[in-house]
Amino acid sequence: MDETKNLIERIKEGIQEKKGKNIIIADLTNIEDTICQYFIICQGNSPAQINAIVESIKESVRKGTNSKPFAIDGLRNAQWVAMDYANVLVHVFQPEVRAFYNLENLWADAKLTRIPDLD
Repeated sequence: MDETKNLIERIKEGIQEKKGKNIIIADLTNIEDTICQYFIICQGNSPAQINAIVESIKESVRKGTNSKPFAIDGLRNAQWVAMDYANVLVHVFQPEVRAFYNLENLWADAKLTRIPDLD
């Protein structure tokens, strides 16, 4: 489990490095039949910022854990980018898309941890 905690920490650092906001970590470990153990949800204000956050996450994780995402989807229009790190799925949204899909409420049974914005 320490590897997963380290991965989450590196992802969080990557998001914060590029001023990603409203970070929420959803712990799904006590929910049956989920596709992963954790969701990390955050947002950027533009496609350029979202792409920067995704690159920063990749770099931070590579340096800290020597891992790469299995898949990244959504980079073309950068409204919602999903990054798959097996146990951890990262979702980087534009604010209006995030509000529309409202993943936090979808996983209401999960333990949600809000990470304060840095600025």
